[in-house]
Amino acid sequence: MTAKYVARSSAIAARMLGGEMMVMSAVDSTLFTLNAVATVIWQAADGTAPLAEIVEKAVCREFEVAPEVAYRDAEDLVNELAVHGILLVSDQPIAGATAPQQEKR
Repeated sequence: MTAKYVARSSAIAARMLGGEMMVMSAVDSTLFTLNAVATVIWQAADGTAPLAEIVEKAVCREFEVAPEVAYRDAEDLVNELAVHGILLVSDQPIAGATAPQQEKR
């Protein structure tokens, strides 16, 4: 299995609203409401940690889910968000990945 690295795109607007992360793509104006698991993945997507590590250290520790199932679901989520320009995906660490500013309310 090839390592997959993910980073939040800077071409988004994000806000935590009522315990849910709302993310809008500047690419196609698609709005996503991320559930708790997706929010953990999105917040950990810094471009330096492989997706498998994010799943193991963040998702599996916080939620009762088998690593294989969590990784498969995380891959599906990452691929969907990448299509909309919300996440960047690479087989190498993503240099210079910066977290977009989030408004908190």
